[in-house]
This record gives sequence, structure tokens and C-alpha cells, in this order.
Amino acid sequence: MERPNTYQVLVRLALVSLLAWPSVAHAYIGPGAGFAFAGSLAVMVAAFALAIGTILLWPITFVIRAVRVGNPFKKALTKRIVIIGLDGMDPGIATRFLREGKLPTLQKLADQGVFRPLATSNPSMSPVAWSTFATGVDPSGHGIYDFITRDPCTYAPMLSSTDIRSAEKVMNIGKYVIPLEKPKIKLLQKSQAFWKLLGERHIPSIIQRVPITFPPVPFRGLLLSGMCVPDLRGSQGTFSFFSTTNNDGKAAFTGGEQTVLRRKAPSSNGEQVIRSRIVGPDNGMLKDGGRMTLPFTITVAPDNSKATIAIDGGESFELPLQTYSPWIKLTFTAGMGVNVSGIAKFYLTSIAPDVNLYMTPIHIDPENPAMPISHPQVYSVYLAKKFGPYATLGLAEDTWALNERVIDEKAFFDAAMEICDEREKMFFDALERTRTGLVTTVFDTTDRVQHMFYRYLDPTHPANRGKESTAYADAIERVYQRMDGMIEKVLKSVGPDTVVMVMSDHGFTNFRRGVNLNTWLRDEGYLVLKDGKTLSGDWFEDVDWSKTQAFSLGLTGMFINRKGREASGIVEEGAPYRALVKEIAGKLEALVDPENGERAVRKVECAFELFEGPYRLDAPDLLVGYEGGYRNSWECATGSVTPEVFRDNTKSWSGDHCVDPDIVPGVFFCNRAISEEKPHIADIPYSVLRLFGQTPPKYMKGRMLFAGPGEQATVTGPLDPRTLPQSGSAPGAKIQLERGDAA
Repeated sequence: MERPNTYQVLVRLALVSLLAWPSVAHAYIGPGAGFAFAGSLAVMVAAFALAIGTILLWPITFVIRAVRVGNPFKKALTKRIVIIGLDGMDPGIATRFLREGKLPTLQKLADQGVFRPLATSNPSMSPVAWSTFATGVDPSGHGIYDFITRDPCTYAPMLSSTDIRSAEKVMNIGKYVIPLEKPKIKLLQKSQAFWKLLGERHIPSIIQRVPITFPPVPFRGLLLSGMCVPDLRGSQGTFSFFSTTNNDGKAAFTGGEQTVLRRKAPSSNGEQVIRSRIVGPDNGMLKDGGRMTLPFTITVAPDNSKATIAIDGGESFELPLQTYSPWIKLTFTAGMGVNVSGIAKFYLTSIAPDVNLYMTPIHIDPENPAMPISHPQVYSVYLAKKFGPYATLGLAEDTWALNERVIDEKAFFDAAMEICDEREKMFFDALERTRTGLVTTVFDTTDRVQHMFYRYLDPTHPANRGKESTAYADAIERVYQRMDGMIEKVLKSVGPDTVVMVMSDHGFTNFRRGVNLNTWLRDEGYLVLKDGKTLSGDWFEDVDWSKTQAFSLGLTGMFINRKGREASGIVEEGAPYRALVKEIAGKLEALVDPENGERAVRKVECAFELFEGPYRLDAPDLLVGYEGGYRNSWECATGSVTPEVFRDNTKSWSGDHCVDPDIVPGVFFCNRAISEEKPHIADIPYSVLRLFGQTPPKYMKGRMLFAGPGEQATVTGPLDPRTLPQSGSAPGAKIQLERGDAA
């Protein structure tokens, strides 16, 4: 056997694999992606090799391209396309602000080209819709139906987008476990992104923060991953809260963890010193495992105006009250000279009478990424070197910290704006570097702020109980206006030949009442619990699978316990299966909320009728299209069974889009007229390929939205408010329409 050289040994030592399975739930309910890190040596070697290789091979690749490819834009209708994704922007809310004159740039875009609702995917949630945007196929073609699904062998939850596994080949050295191969990190989204097809035809792209792009798939272009990038602990975002308040031992939060701080007597100068530790990822290098930790010190000023935070072996910084720190590097030691670094921000919510310190989830450090978050890997390093550290977590805005009232609306909104600032700098850098080709950047701010501030649009919303309901009444408007201002800068920076599209993956509606489908299934006899129990904990803790016909997991889907598919399936395929699906669908469509006598479900789609693609068997068997105002309850999403079917939603997360897709279309603005009155999100990738003079693959579901040479585009101008969708009949659910089409 050939003896490995020194470089190979060092790289093997640096390729440490860790796997985390956090038990907490998150705003987008589900397990973590898992975690596996590569040391800084591997990153630097890869970056150096990429740079040298590019320089040395450039003359050769230039000649090859000139001979084989020629001019890739020879048949193009345009040489440059800019797509601005404003996650969750709603056509009804946008229309109201347009009519009030508050979005002058989007109004100009609509007048110059077009503004229409953009039909979304089914289910109408971000990972599904953005996957359709990327691939041009429906969920049965890309395989993403929700944030999570169930493992049919165990019924345990699985993240739908990513599979991360530890290295299987290891070497034991004393107490250490040294991986001898790279960890396995796999994107579960099927088909292929349209920017990969462009790259194959030598049309460059820069793709930033499009959801479901982790890990990045190599292509001829640059990409920074978006939603579903995990934090350093392998979860979708676990915050930390350090407090001198003990809460009678109740120190756990959904979406985060609390550490109780122990006070000591003040020093002679009046300062109070508190020692604690930050909990990091699991240490997969140790046979016995365990979390890596990082000690730190809090020194409270005598006048209680600020504190000084000192990270052992790292940075020391002053932290005034209710002000975010900059990104702070946190370096954890795994052993044998291997370190892993992340970044986090700190926010001091109070000092007296209690010290309360919030820390964001620990983001992967973009300058020294523990896992691949960009393609090529050096791209995230380049952005960090140019602009400084930035948020890398897929769900960067900490919605659960606000849900749990660990932070307040001001802290959440300030953080969202800072993240938006970071994204905007990177976006304009991409514009500057792309004179021909595609630039696509997704901004999550519109989505997160609407989720967390929608209650301000509905004075009677259950989430307003016990909370102030006026201070941030204009939060959604402020975000829409901010995006409008950014788009103005874009239009000024690009020429008239550039096609500019502004689009969203879905819209929004009210979320007043949660529906636990598992509880309903129990009451109807389709789901049975063990030993005569009536309640069950998360992840189907007490479900008797030998007697259960159906169950629900995630935000819209219901599964049949099918024989031959699920490990303990009991429902026969064929006629018995189809009859059961139809029976349950009919009953659900008749489901009435006892509080107000209103229907909770608009329609239920049967997967066997809806989908035809190669991954249709992975779909939930029923897709529940709720009326506006309703959604799967938080408990239903995690597979639990509660006493009642209906429950008020009292969390700050008060707006949503996991309803009937017809209620929540996205937006489509463009500086060009189009030929289709009712564009669909799948039309965008198809049209981009055609605009660049390329033939889309036959499997794509979209249509060409733009007129070709000699053709006339017939759809122009702003949206007619009368075309807005009805948003349901639940109390408060019609806010979307009223805001868009006020009488």
C-alpha cells in the first residue's frame, strides 16, 4: 500500500465529522441538518489550489471555449438578467402600498413592464417553491415537499433538504477518533438548477442565498448557500440565553437553551464578574463525545450601563444595553490541534435587577467555513474578506427567540435590518462583477418580518394578548419600502438592456388558529395511541403503528401508513388506499372550527391525482389547503397529539403561508411586458433559459413569459386589484385583500 504523504495525513486529521440531533423545535419545525466540519488547513489548501489552477489554466480554457462554444449569447434576447427574490412579498399588501404611493420604484417597474401575482407551488412554502424556481419542476420532480419528512423505516423526522453523515472510516488513537475520509454532506433536492444548465453553456451566474442550495452543487459560477444551512451545532438555529433568573428550574426554551448565571459579590471598584461558558458542537474526535465549550466572562459596570464580555483565548468587547455586538469569532478546540470556528452576536437585554444576555445561534464562520457553504469554497471567504463577517445560517433571523420573548420586537427588527444590510452589500458586489449573465439574490427580510409582525395588522389577533400592539405597526411597511429603495439603486446601476425581475416565492395571510390533524385523526379513529392513552408527545411518541392508518408531520402534509412503504404499514395499496385517501379528504374539507362555525380547510389535494413526477411516492398522501387564518398547529407539525383539535396561535409568529396555494401567490414585477396573464413560479427558470437563447430541457414545466422577435407581449402594467385572491373566511383572514383592495 502506498504510504500517505504528510499533506494527506494533515488533511485527514483536519477532516473531523460531527453529527448533532437537537431535540428542540424551531420556527420551521424539524430536526437539524447535522454537522460535519473540515479544518482550516483544508479550506486554505483548496482556496490556494483553486486560485493557482485558475491562473495557470486560464489561457487554455479561454482558447477551448472560443473554439468549442463560440459566442454563448448568439441567440440571446438579452445578455444580462437580474432576479431579486423578496421572500414572501404579498401581492395584496404590495398593491395597497402602491396605491398609497409608498413604493414608487416598484410602481415605476410595473408601469414600464408588468406586475402580476405569481402562482406558487403546492405546498406553498419556501423550500418547495424555491426548489421549483431553481429546477423548473413541481415537487414530484425535485422531491422537496416540506422542511421535514418522516423516515418510512422508523417514522422519525428527517430534514427534507440535506443529509449529513459522519465519516465511516476512522482511526482510533487513544481517546481520539480520527476520520480517514470526508464526511458525507448531500443535497437531497433532485433534478438540476437552471443556473447549472447556463454554466454548461458558458453563461456565468452569481447565485446568493437561494433556499435549498446547501450543500452547494458545483457549477460554472459562484454560489452562496441559503435556507437550510445549519448552525455550528448542526441545528437550524439554537440560540443561547444567559440569565441570573432561575425560573424555578424551568430554564429551557423552544428553539434555544438557557444557562443560569451565578452572581458573586461585587469587587472593590463595584464591578460584578460572572463566569459562564458557551456550548458549541459535539466533539466527534472524542470516543466519549460531548459538547465542546468555550468559557467566557461577563463584567458588569458599577453603574449597570454596560458589560464587558471576554471570550477565553479570544475577543473582549464592551456591550451597551440593548445593542448588538459585532460578529464575534468563537473558536472551539476539538483536540490534536484541530479547531472549529463560528461567529455569533451578543445582545444584553437587561443588567438590573437581573443580568440577561442573549447570544444568536453560532453561525458557520464564512472566513473559515466548517462546512461548505459556497461554491467555490473560497467565495464565502472572499465575501468575508471584503465585507467582514456575515450571517450564514439559513434561517438567520431568530424567530424563536422572539416567539419565546427572550428578545423583543426591537431586538428582532434591528437584527433583521443588519442581516439585510449584509445581503445588500454582497448583492451589489455581484452586480458589479456580472456584466453579462445572471445575478440572483434572495432577501429573507420580507418573509421573516411578516411572520413575526403580522399580528399588528389584526387588532383582534390572539397573539396580541399580553403584548403591546402598536409600536411596530409599520414594520411590514418599512421593510417593503426598504426593498423599494434598494430596487431603485439597482435600476440606476443597470442599463436598459438588462432584464430585471422582482419576484417572491409566495405571499402571506393571517395565522390565528392552529389545527392539530393528529388529534383530529385520533378522534376520527384513524390514529391510535398505545395502552389507551389519549395524548402523545413529539415525534409520535405513543402512537401504535399496528393500528394507525394515517398521521401528520410538518406543515401541510398527511401520510397514510401504507403497507410496503412504512415499516409498520397496515393500509393495502390500490383500491383500499385510494378509498381511504378520498374518505379522509372529504371529511377534512368539511372540518368546522367550533369557535366560529367557519370552515378551516379550503381543499385537500390527493397526491396520487396531483403528481406525476419520478418522486411522487415521496409526497405526503394528502396536502391540506387551509383557509386563511388557519395552519397546522405547532404541536401537529412535530407529530404530537394534544387534547383539542383547534387552538389559538398566541406566538409572535402570527402570519403564515402554509395554506391553500391559491390564497398566497407571490409577486412578479418586471421591466418587460409578458405574454401570460397568470405567470407561475416554474415559468421563471424556463423563461431565463429562453431569454439567454437556450433551449430548456423537456422535463421543465414552465412557459416562456416574454415575447420573442416579431411577437407582441400582451400583458403590461400594474396589477388589477380585483384579480387578488380571496384569503379565507376566518375572522381577520381577509386583511390581505382589504389591504390590497380597500374600498
